[in-house]
Amino acid sequence: MTDRKKVAILGSTGSIGRQALDVIRQFPDRWEVVALAAGRNHELLAAQIDEFRPSWASWEGAASGALAEAMERAGSKRLDTAEMVLACDIPLVGTAGAAGLMPTLTALRAGKPVAIANKEVLVMAGHIVRRAMETGGGALHPVDSEHSAIWQCLWGEESHGIRRILLTASGGAFRDLDRSALAGVTAEQALNHPTWNMGRKITVDSATLMNKGMETIEAMWLFDVPMEKVEVVLHRESVVHSLVEFSDGSVKAQLGVPDMRLPIQLALAYPERMPAPPMPTLDLGAIGTLHFGTPDTDRFPCLKLAMESGRRGGTFPAAMAAADEVAVERFLAGEVGFLDIPGIIEAVLEKHERVADPDLETVLEADRIAREAARRVAVGVSA
Repeated sequence: MTDRKKVAILGSTGSIGRQALDVIRQFPDRWEVVALAAGRNHELLAAQIDEFRPSWASWEGAASGALAEAMERAGSKRLDTAEMVLACDIPLVGTAGAAGLMPTLTALRAGKPVAIANKEVLVMAGHIVRRAMETGGGALHPVDSEHSAIWQCLWGEESHGIRRILLTASGGAFRDLDRSALAGVTAEQALNHPTWNMGRKITVDSATLMNKGMETIEAMWLFDVPMEKVEVVLHRESVVHSLVEFSDGSVKAQLGVPDMRLPIQLALAYPERMPAPPMPTLDLGAIGTLHFGTPDTDRFPCLKLAMESGRRGGTFPAAMAAADEVAVERFLAGEVGFLDIPGIIEAVLEKHERVADPDLETVLEADRIAREAARRVAVGVSA
C-alpha cells in the first residue's frame, strides 16, 4: 500500500475545506489529515478534530470550551498556519483573502506542492508567488474548477503553444437581469447562486462577475501567459469548465458535472487520477444542449475592472482585490447597494498610486491602504 500523504487543510470549515474532507473520507488509505485551520466556526472545527485527530490546529480568537476539549481528546496542539504547511506533504489553501498568502509562500519556498483554492493569493501577489515557486521548487495545483480544467488541458502540452485560454462563467445569480433590475438586488438574492454552493464572499463575486475577473489574473500567473491571451465566455450550464486554444487552432475543453470534489481530488492526487469519481458522471445526452455567450461588461463592470487591473499590473490587482472585499462586506451588511460595489472599487483604483514591481511589504501596504479607502467611499462619491 502506498504511504499516505499528509495533508493540511487551511479553511477546513469553509465550503472548499468541507468538500476536501469529503474526498479524504473516500480514500482514507491515501491521505492523512495532520493539520486543520479555521476561522471562528469553533463548533465545526471541534467536530473535525474529533473525527480526523490532526496533530495541529489553528483558529481565530480564544478557543471555545468544545474546541479546547476536542484538542485535548485528540492530543492536538495549536500551530500557526505558516508553520503547519511545513509539517505536511501537501497543504490545501482554502482560506479567503490575504490570510492564505504567507502559508502559500512558505510552502512553495520549501519545495512543496500547494493545492491552491485562494484567489487573492495570486491576484495580490502573483509575481511573488511565481518567484517563490521557481526558487523553492514548489508547485501550484489549482483547485478552482476553471483553472483545474485548464491545467488538465495542458497536461502533455507545451505552454508556448497556447493561443488563448477561455475561462467559462455561469453568469452568476443575475445573468438575465438588466441594469435597472440589478439596482434593487438584495444580499439574500445575491447569495442564491444558480449552480455552485460556495462561501458568501465568492458567491457575491460570482454575481458581480468579479470572481471571473480575478480568475483571469490567476490564469495569467498559474499558466505563465500574458493577460491578452485570457478571455471569458459565458456558459450557463457549467459543464464545460474551461477551454484552451492552441497555436494550430485546435481547442481542448474539460467537461464534467459541476462538483468541486473532482478538482480537489485531482489537486491532492496529481499526477494520478483516483479510481472512483467523487460525484455522478456526466450524461451529455440528458443535458442535450450547451449554450455560450459574451459577457456584458456594461451590466457587470467588475469583470472589466479586474481585467484592467491585471493588465496594469504592479500593485493594482492587490488594491482591486482589497477594495472588492470591503465593498462586498458593506453590501452584505446592507450598507450599500449591489451596483455600488463596482463604484467603490473604481473610486479606490482612481486614486491608487501604482508600484510597478512591488515586494511583499509593498503589496500588503497597498492592500491596507485600499481597504481603508474602500471603507471611506460614500455611495456615488470618490474615495
